Order: sequence, then structure tokens, then C-alpha cells
Amino acid sequence: MSTKYTIEVGGRDLSFEVGKMAGQANGAVLVRYGESAILVTATMSDKPREGVDFLPLTCDYLEMAYAAGRIPGGFFRREIGRPSEKETLTSRLIDRPLRPLFPKGVTHEIQIIATVLSGDLEVDSDIPALCGAAAALEISDIPFNGPVAAVRVAKVDDELIINPTNAQIKDGRLNLIVAGAPQGLVMVEAGAKMATEEEVLEALFFAQESIRPILDLIKRMGEEIGRAKLPLPEPPDYGDLPQRVAALAEERILHAMTRPEKQERRQAMDEVREYVLAGLSEEFQGREKDILNVLADVQKKLVRSKVLREKRRIDDRGFADVRPISCEIDLLSRTHGSALFTRGETQALAVATLGTPSDEQRIESLFGETFKSFMLHYNFPPYSVGETRFLRGPGRREIGHGALAERAISPVLPSAEDFPYTIRVVSEILSSNGSSSMATVCGASLALMDAGVPIKAPVAGVAMGLIKEDDQVAVLSDILGDEDALGDMDFKVAGTVEGITALQMDIKMPGLTREIMSQALSQAREARLFILDKMNQTIAEPAPGLKDHAPKIVIIHINPDKIRDVIGPGGKMVKQIVAATGVKIDIDDDGRVHISSPTQLAADEAIRIIREITAEPEVGAVYKGKVKKIMDFGAFVEILPNTDGLIHISELAHHRVKAVTDILKEGDEVMVKVLDVDKQGKIRLSRKALLEAPEAPQSPEPGKRPHRVPKKHSS
Repeated sequence: MSTKYTIEVGGRDLSFEVGKMAGQANGAVLVRYGESAILVTATMSDKPREGVDFLPLTCDYLEMAYAAGRIPGGFFRREIGRPSEKETLTSRLIDRPLRPLFPKGVTHEIQIIATVLSGDLEVDSDIPALCGAAAALEISDIPFNGPVAAVRVAKVDDELIINPTNAQIKDGRLNLIVAGAPQGLVMVEAGAKMATEEEVLEALFFAQESIRPILDLIKRMGEEIGRAKLPLPEPPDYGDLPQRVAALAEERILHAMTRPEKQERRQAMDEVREYVLAGLSEEFQGREKDILNVLADVQKKLVRSKVLREKRRIDDRGFADVRPISCEIDLLSRTHGSALFTRGETQALAVATLGTPSDEQRIESLFGETFKSFMLHYNFPPYSVGETRFLRGPGRREIGHGALAERAISPVLPSAEDFPYTIRVVSEILSSNGSSSMATVCGASLALMDAGVPIKAPVAGVAMGLIKEDDQVAVLSDILGDEDALGDMDFKVAGTVEGITALQMDIKMPGLTREIMSQALSQAREARLFILDKMNQTIAEPAPGLKDHAPKIVIIHINPDKIRDVIGPGGKMVKQIVAATGVKIDIDDDGRVHISSPTQLAADEAIRIIREITAEPEVGAVYKGKVKKIMDFGAFVEILPNTDGLIHISELAHHRVKAVTDILKEGDEVMVKVLDVDKQGKIRLSRKALLEAPEAPQSPEPGKRPHRVPKKHSS
């Protein structure tokens, strides 16, 4: 027997149905929102995973083609292989707010699967999927410190809208996904069109108020139909081990953690571990893992306490200080644009490539087939953190960081009408010690300007951190990797001088107040402006033109009815143009012709040929035509490619023509003038209009009789 819970959110019913499907999962919920239906299951293994000290959680979001009444493409005609970028990003979206809410010490394998069974074409399924995952965990016997819930907020015409339609998101200037728990915000993901800090803050807490009723409903579900939670593993009894480790390690940890460089700091901490293990391994034989766990806790407490007590950071910076920055452009001679951005020990090489409209990425989704003309790809090779590992395709982290940077840059890109290129930026992280995604934003902005892409404004990004103990709060600008790991918040903000373009926040602690958020946003703005100033010293505006080896794209407009003439039967005509000129041609249904060429000369020649093919006759214009067909009443002459007109027999000459063949025959070339083009497109031509008229007989002078020739009479 199924049980259903319903609440109105954003003007639509959000319902959770339990007991109808997937009865063998630890928790299963069928979520409906609008026309969306998502089955979300939560399952946990019977036994803990041996030898791990982390939470083995997997979240998967799957969009089935049948959910939108479609059959998938490809040879196999089924959903197989790598998940799409949308599925990967939504899987991360579900994972990030859930992971911090699992109790410490849980090492069972836990899997969340959200399967879209029916897709609403107006409202995305990601938010109901996240809420469904939280509800499935809440009613299951899996240990979980929930509930959690999420909404999307858009700002359209100064109005904040909960769970807007896709059209409203497109028209809006702010698009936030906000997840919250009873104790406060947990996660934020946002894109914006130069929004102010106050606008973002207002939207965040507007979302928090809208989340509360959903949280109450999910909590009630757990109380009324939820299964008893499985007992948590007993916390380890370390006895006096923490005191013994602290006595040996505190001074050495403090000394190691003040090393300015990441690799030096890592090596110094390795030496501390070896020293502590050597000092305690005999007494605590077989408990090496416990010793290292305690040492990690001691390290975290010491560093956090030092920051709050001494108001100084690991690398001796002040809370609002940004690491040294250097920028360089035009490094690579054959690329269309390149930049090297370095901030402290984080370094990104960004390379911009310009392509034609045919280089757009084709995306197959529930909403049908779409095309994407801007791509930003993020690569994180192992050498960037001094490691060795097999090179594989991009993982969820790489895809997520690339999407964040892409969202930050997109609002400043020119329109397709102003700049008809497909743009790809690749960020190679050469060295990483904190916020490589924000270094990617800065590097991408520099590379695009170096390439001559007319972006509206430069974009920079910075990662903020937080350390909070009771009433003591430290908001940190431009955090290091260690500060991210030891802190309570990872808050990335990107934007221009005018405002914010992207935002991502993961919160590891309860009780994030409006005051703390306001301080973090204000401090982030100061850091962003500082970074933009450094970038502007290298290049402040886009280069005046493209690189010589960048493709030249020209757009011309033709009558859509003439498209078939340019393409020709089986593509014969367009292939001939390409072969003759070496250009690349893309034709839109509305008559826009994109001509991409390595040189302007080749582009001009292609334009000339296309203009000739698509030219339309003008009344009064003179053309050199070719006789195609002879009829009794006249001749049909081709004056333009695939364009014939009729010379009536009366327009062949000034004298009376008995037969058309007396003047013309098929294959003759003849100069003609267009007399008329009627509404049906029929063209009337004249040869006579271009011939000199014969002289008329002269009239006698007034008063004189005309001269008469005397008649001859025969005898």
C-alpha cells in the first residue's frame, strides 16, 4: 500500500509517493513535480567496507530517453556508456548537500540512484530529484542527519521566482540552486548576469524561507512511515592516545604548517607522522591507523585555533590578502589565444580556439537536440599536485569545475550576430594549491581577450573560506588547499567589476548567518577587484582583431528560397564552391550563410560566387543570357543561375520577326534587358530595347510638296 505526501512549491504540487515502487531498496520515493516523475532509491550494503576511513557514497542521476517520448540515438538505441554532462552535473548536485549530513564513521557502501521516468519540458528534474534523494534517505534505515531540501530561485524583472520555468531562467538575470537543512544553508550553485552582492544575498535567504516547508514535510515522512535507523558504529576509544600524540606532535605540526610552499609543508608533515609513529608504535603496536587518525584531528584543531587566535594564516597572510599574481598572454604562436595565470602556487594555462558554426557541440537531452557554441573544458593532470596516476577521461570533478568556469564566462560573451564563431577554451591546470577553478576563470578571460573575442568585460574569480568556533569567525580570501580541507566553507565567487556572474558554495557547518554571508560576499568582491586590476595591467580589453591564423568568418544573407540553389542537387554546387575557394560554408534555414576561410581573398571569392547564384533580377537591369529554349512565341533565356526569362517574339527586334529562329537559336548568348517581374516571379525580357532603333523617314518641310518620282510608262 502506498502513501503520498504533497506540498505546493512555486505554484506546482511537489509529491512524494512511498510504497509503490522499488520495495527492496532501503528507501524509495516516487517524486512528481509538474509533469516530471523521478524514482529515487537509497540503498546501503549489509556490511561496512573494510579498510576505508571515508564515506563510500555514490550518487547517480539518469535521464531516460523514454521520459520525453524519444528513442535514443547511436547504433544500440539505448542509454549506455558515459553519462551526459547534464547527468554528471546533477549527480554532483545531489551528492554535495547530502555527503556532509551522514554521521562520521559510516563506512557502508551507500548508493543513491535518481531515474527520470517522465520529463517535464518546462521545469528541470534536478531539484525534485535532490528533494527525492533526501526523502528516500529520511524514510530509510540508513543513518542520516537530515532532512535536506532544495529549490531553484530566478530573478526576472526584479521579482524572485521559486522553481522557475526554463523560459523564465533564460530571461532572468539570476539563477540559483539552494539546498538547506534545518540548521541552515548547505549548498549553493548559481549563475548570474552581473548581479550585485545584495541581490545574491536576498535571493539566498528568500530560498531558505521557501525550503522550510519542504523540510518539515520530509521530516514528517520520516516520523510517520520511516524505518528505524540502523545503529551507528561505536566511536573509537582512543584512551589517552590523543594526549600522547599531542604531546609529541603539537610543536612539530605548528612548525610544519608554517612552511610557505605546499610540497615543503607536505614533506614536513610526513616527517611529523614518521616521528610520531616511531615514538608510539612500540607502545601502541598494531594501532598505527588510530595514531594517524588522532594526528589528523590534532593537526586540524591546531591550525584552526592558530588562525582564530593569532589572526594569521598558514602562509602568514591576513584574512583578506590575495596571494601574488602574475599574468602573461600570447604564449603559444599557433593558437588563436593563450594566457598563463598564476596565483601563488596555483597556475592555469588557458587556450582559446575559434571555430565555425559547424563546430558547435550537439547535445541530445530530454528537451531534444540543442547546439552549444561556447565550451570551456578543464583538465587536472596528476603532475599539478606532484602525483603520478593513470590518465583517464575527465571525471566528475573536472566536468564540474569546467561547468562552473563556463557559467562565469558565458554572460560576457558577444552574441552570435556580433561574433559568429564557435568558441572553445581549454584550461590546463599546471600547478594546484587552492581554487584552480577560479584560476581557470581568470585565465579564460585573458585568453579570450588575447584571441580578440569582443567580451563585454574581463571576469575574475576567487575562492573564500571560513573557520568558525563558537563566536569566533574568520572569513578567508583566496584559500589554500589546506585551508579548504581544514575549514568550514568553500565559497567560490566569479564576476566582473559590475557584478557576480557565477557562485558555488559548499558548507560543512551549521548556522551560517546572514552577517557571515554578507561579510564573505563583500570580502570576495574586494579580492575580485584586486585580481581584475592585476589582469588589466596585462590586457584590459580585447585585442583589436583576430590572429592571422584564426579563421575568418563572414556572414551574408540570402533569400531562403535560394538555399537549394546554393546547395545544388546532392550538394553538388556547394561542394564546387568549397573546392574552388577552400572555404567552409554553413547555411542556416533563415538564409544566413557562414563563410569560414583561412584568407579574406578566398572568402571574397566565395561571396562573389554565392551572390551570382542567388542574385535576383532587377527591372531595368541588363544581363548577358544564354538561350535555353526556342518557342513559336519567343525564347527562354537564362539570365542568372537557374533563373529564366522570356523574350517575346515582338521584343526580338524593331522590325517584324516572322520566326524566332531567324534571330536566335538554342545556345546563343544574347544581351537582354528586364522589362518586368510579375508577382508570380515571371520575368519579361527584351532584346529590342538594347538595339538602336532604325531612322524614321524624314517629313517634308512645311509649304513644300513632297518630291515625286515620275512613273515610267511602257509602250
